[in-house]
Amino acid sequence: MVETIVSIGLAVDEKMIIKRNRLQPKSLNGNETRICIVTGLHGDELEGQYVCYELTKKINENIQFLNGIVDIYPALNPLGIDSVHRGMPTSDLDMNRIFPGSENGAMAEYVAAKIIEDIDGADMFIDLHSSNIFLRELPQVRVSEHISEKLVPYAKLLNADFIWVHPVATVLESTFTYNLNNKNIPTLLVEMGVGMKITKEYGDQLVKGIFNLMKAMNIWNGEVSPVREPIVSTEKEVEFINAKASGIFISCIDNLGVIKKGDIIGGILNPLTGEIEEKVICPCNGMIFTLREYPAVYEGSLIARVLGGVKWKKKYYLH
Repeated sequence: MVETIVSIGLAVDEKMIIKRNRLQPKSLNGNETRICIVTGLHGDELEGQYVCYELTKKINENIQFLNGIVDIYPALNPLGIDSVHRGMPTSDLDMNRIFPGSENGAMAEYVAAKIIEDIDGADMFIDLHSSNIFLRELPQVRVSEHISEKLVPYAKLLNADFIWVHPVATVLESTFTYNLNNKNIPTLLVEMGVGMKITKEYGDQLVKGIFNLMKAMNIWNGEVSPVREPIVSTEKEVEFINAKASGIFISCIDNLGVIKKGDIIGGILNPLTGEIEEKVICPCNGMIFTLREYPAVYEGSLIARVLGGVKWKKKYYLH
């Protein structure tokens, strides 16, 4: 059942409309568990669009296995998606910095408040994000350490490659996930892929995980696929690799995954002189989960993030 949760008049008789698709059993008893799947908060992040499509399609094709309520919000920032703009174009605001919003505030604040109002009372919330156009990310769940004991068991069900536990000091209080967790709604932030693109295999991986989570919550009683055991990491285990020179970055690796200390990640080239300004070397053994996608770099630009301090029993390449 598709419903409009926010409708705001714009110039020239246009409207900004945010819709929700509610999937539920044919008969309700009033005690159904409810999960919300949300994406499109940033207009240049499209990986979640495919996930929403696949979830809706598979549930509708097997509706007899649905025990609970699944609310899908594919486009919380429809103007941003339409204009390929990260923020809300009318105000150039990052919507993920204005929660919980206010019904008496400006347009973006009003939208944020109405979204929170519609989601309130849910039993589980998944906030789907892509990376930006500069970086490619393996499917991962990010949680704050002060609520990790509560959230990590849920995150392990999502078929992600790893779970990144962040120090509480790095979590902004104006973000969507912070405000929902603050309302005691278990909220998982998923990051994967690249901005302005859709990585089908990542989407398929996450869809399997969401069905697995719904099965564990008794929202879904159909068959589910086995999921991988994610690595749980902390901020201290992550190595950040930044460019020491400016130029064009060319990667030497085909897949994100296992990497050894001393391996060459790529090179920063100088198109003017034909020289290699820097060979980017991995500083540790581990798993590379973030890699530069946009070639132009400057001194200090993030090239990669490597999850170190992991004992690898076998060669483990992902995707």
